[in-house]
Amino acid sequence: MSEMTKCQSCGMVIESGTYCSYCVDAQGNLQSFEERFERMVQWAARREPSLTREAAERRTREYMRTLPAWRDHPKLKT
Repeated sequence: MSEMTKCQSCGMVIESGTYCSYCVDAQGNLQSFEERFERMVQWAARREPSLTREAAERRTREYMRTLPAWRDHPKLKT
């Protein structure tokens, strides 16, 4: 069995590569920050329906700051 790694964009466990299939477009390129941010906010809201939009955005920003693909993104600077 091959060693598992994590997607550098969302942290999901993947078998190989840099990004998972959810984080790339049809050509295999990393989605834009805006698209990935919105999808991750929506995921957080589905996972925890009691979260306000503001809380989901805050948690998503905090999490994205820990990921290699986004940690230096200008929109995540504090």
